[in-house]
Amino acid sequence: MAVDQIVSKAEDVMKKAVEFLRSELRGVRTGQASAGLVDGIKVEVESYGSTMGLKELGTVAVAEGNVIMIKPFDPSTLKDIQRAIEKGDLGINPQNDGKVIRLPVPPLSSERREQLVNHVKQLAEQQKITIRNARRDANKELEAGKKDKSIPEDDVKKGEDRVQKVTDKFVKEIDDAASEKAKEIQEV
Repeated sequence: MAVDQIVSKAEDVMKKAVEFLRSELRGVRTGQASAGLVDGIKVEVESYGSTMGLKELGTVAVAEGNVIMIKPFDPSTLKDIQRAIEKGDLGINPQNDGKVIRLPVPPLSSERREQLVNHVKQLAEQQKITIRNARRDANKELEAGKKDKSIPEDDVKKGEDRVQKVTDKFVKEIDDAASEKAKEIQEV
């Protein structure tokens, strides 16, 4: 495999790790209401006999500053949505008025903020591990190419340098995303 292909493959894996982290961070609660907070909730709808995403079952909007409102397209799914929110570990009690579900987002305690910041750091570290594994795999492929003489030694060294630059770039993106989310959590 050519050096460009090896670097490109590693870069794709690293890019996916950053995208995954960003999607995970959208679900981490801050002190403010955000529709992203309920994005990952899957609802078992008994009447449909399947599991669906919350956005497939209704509209999700932020109203009145710190309240997430969920208005189901089909009112018969209201109880199923409420049950899924209660099971989802949000720490918010849904309020059901028969037509919409309101999720009042309470302010976070300083202890809970610290827990969430630590959770964000753990998520970031997991994705950094994914990135470092991609770097290791790319370097192994480069070394294998050097051993079987399909890649010249100079190109292997240049390829390793390119892989390291790409790794540094994506690790910085992960650090930036995590610190931005941590800052958001710490805001009162």
